[in-house]
Amino acid sequence: MTIVKGIEARGMQHCETTALGVLLRHEGLDLSEPMLFGLGSGLSFVYWDSKGMPFPFLGGRVKPFELTRNLAARLELTLTAEETASARKAWENVAAPIDAGRPVGLQLDCYHLDYFRSKVHFGGHVVAMYGYDEHEVHLVDTDQQGGAVRAGRASLAMARAERGPMTARHRSFTITLPGHPVSWQDQIIPAIRDCAGAFLAAPIANLGHRGIEKAGKQVPGWLRRVEDPRRDLPQAALLMEKGGTGGALFRALYRDFLEECTGLIEGGGLRAGHQLYAEAAVLWTEVSALIAKAGESGDAGHLEQAGAILRDLSRVERDAMEALRRL
Repeated sequence: MTIVKGIEARGMQHCETTALGVLLRHEGLDLSEPMLFGLGSGLSFVYWDSKGMPFPFLGGRVKPFELTRNLAARLELTLTAEETASARKAWENVAAPIDAGRPVGLQLDCYHLDYFRSKVHFGGHVVAMYGYDEHEVHLVDTDQQGGAVRAGRASLAMARAERGPMTARHRSFTITLPGHPVSWQDQIIPAIRDCAGAFLAAPIANLGHRGIEKAGKQVPGWLRRVEDPRRDLPQAALLMEKGGTGGALFRALYRDFLEECTGLIEGGGLRAGHQLYAEAAVLWTEVSALIAKAGESGDAGHLEQAGAILRDLSRVERDAMEALRRL
């Protein structure tokens, strides 16, 4: 058995920040999960629907691995990422750094992981791997999935090889700190500005605050859109609130990031942004509850209420990001 020494196998709320936390703590940099999310400019919004999809997708963060790339660039970390079509090479790409005493991040489809409790395909899932033997691998996943867990090597291979939306070609990655101290506090305002700018200037109407407004128009018709409302609507609500988002479709995580920043940086715009995202987090939780009630009851009135709140949320988040962009 090969195990990387000194790993703090701490599961957090979101998968990518959990993996980043493991890799960075091993390098000697321990940041809170909200700070990792915020420094990676992780907040976003997408309303994604097409005829080939069984159910519309509401996403509250940037694309998989973009948070990691953003964080690495922001903190001048050396990010070494590998992708390959070869299962053999893919294994070598993770075994070699672990043999050398370094944990590895993996992007995969969680559907195939034998410890995963909810069997739903999601190709943007990220875990940290820190050990293996002939039959099993040692992983760190979110707290919801058990934190320090084990998976069979065969299930891991299937999870890494899966193809489809948001998947990568056996992606693995390691992180190394620069040779000088990391001045992460100096990068808070640039990270906030970048996140706000991207949110406000989203190129299509499905993204950013315009995407939230579009969701407000589409959600009231979801009883007609979905195949099985009693199954699909509560499932959508659960994913928004509990599916590794940190609550309120990542808005609670960003609220906590901004709150942590107010203890480090002075500025009325920062306080205003924090207050608005505190409001937004409450409203997103109300939206998910109404979507669940609509599925359970078949009453479209709950979806009408959810749509009205989403239209309010579009304005709240636009105002928050405009204040934050001016920092």
